[in-house]
Amino acid sequence: MRVCVLGAGVVGLTSAYYLAKKGFDVTVVDRQEGVALETSFANAGQISPGYSAPWAAPGIPFKAIKWLMQKHAPLKVSADPELKKLAWMGKMLANCTESAYDVNKSRMVALAEYSRDQFIAMRKDIGIKYDDGQGGLTQLFRKDEQVEASVKDIKVLKVLNVPHQVLTPAQILDVEPGLAPVIDKFKGGLRLTGDETGDCFVFCQELKKHCDALGVTFKFGLPVERLIVEAGKVRAIKTDQGDFEFDNVLVSMGSYSKELLKAIDISVPIYPVKGYSLTVDITDSQFAPVSTVMDETYKVAVTRLGGRIRAAGTAELNGYNLDLPKVRTETITHVVHDLFNQGCDLSQAEYWTGLRPMTPDGTPIVGRTGIDGLYLNTGHGTLGWTMSCGSAAVIADIMSGDKTEIDSQDLSVQRYQ
Repeated sequence: MRVCVLGAGVVGLTSAYYLAKKGFDVTVVDRQEGVALETSFANAGQISPGYSAPWAAPGIPFKAIKWLMQKHAPLKVSADPELKKLAWMGKMLANCTESAYDVNKSRMVALAEYSRDQFIAMRKDIGIKYDDGQGGLTQLFRKDEQVEASVKDIKVLKVLNVPHQVLTPAQILDVEPGLAPVIDKFKGGLRLTGDETGDCFVFCQELKKHCDALGVTFKFGLPVERLIVEAGKVRAIKTDQGDFEFDNVLVSMGSYSKELLKAIDISVPIYPVKGYSLTVDITDSQFAPVSTVMDETYKVAVTRLGGRIRAAGTAELNGYNLDLPKVRTETITHVVHDLFNQGCDLSQAEYWTGLRPMTPDGTPIVGRTGIDGLYLNTGHGTLGWTMSCGSAAVIADIMSGDKTEIDSQDLSVQRYQ
């Protein structure tokens, strides 16, 4: 069975790996000249099932209004009245209810926990290394109301049996001693002990080698113009180098999945949410993070990747714009300076930006479509790295006709129809 995977980011690459393990003849197609050169290149570095939650949450509409007035805000919205942006925001706001939040967070955590287990199994099976660490994630609360608001998330964590610890400021220092100079800034924390860290780009470089060994074919520098569908079945992909025929096609093109699918009348509510990151060498490890800390005030994650610090955050709604203005990196720079200034030299930081494919309910779109032979694994938002192995294992089971190990009914595009 010939399968084409469109997209060589972490979601497409892991999908290719799991499909190849099941015996499929897999070809990966990407417009870039290698794997993980877009959104997977310099993400936050956190594999965070315990932190998996939809942006659409009760109270977010009021918070968003306040954020828009702040300099170091986690949310930025461009002023242009783009209809696609406004429509997506409307759908997201419709999910900002208690009932929707509970449903969306539960299925996101279930998929993310399953994905973390797949990472563990993969490390055991093939010994893959990617500056990985298993030190957990610590949410940092600067305000009493953040501590109070965490009660809702803790309730969901308990229901799903996700390991966690509620921390006092003193207990935060037990797991992240590098925060000692600034610990007075925090009211408390929540540690997600099962969360992991790792360099997504390095992971993809290493996994490609294993895909090569499994016989996966890679076609780089090959933009896909459209999908060719005949009599209700996908037949081929059209490129400037000709048409390539396959039995099945899996779309894992992140933010760029939407327009490709729109051309064949499949509507997916994905919007490109722009994020920023910085990477800087550690100069003094005693003042650096041990694992990942998440500053809840600014929604910025700061992660240790071997001898480097990676910080990422900001959600900017600005279409497919990939400019990297200094003003947009000030928030992540501010957080690293505020927390770990003695552990690095920020004048040497390297900056990056990418587009996260976000759905209004936060859950990725994984499963069949109404077109025979056409499948989706896309829309992971800020959790593509976290959910990659899990959603890849799920789609490989679906495409092979095997029973999925977790409930996948609510993951398909049909939930929007």
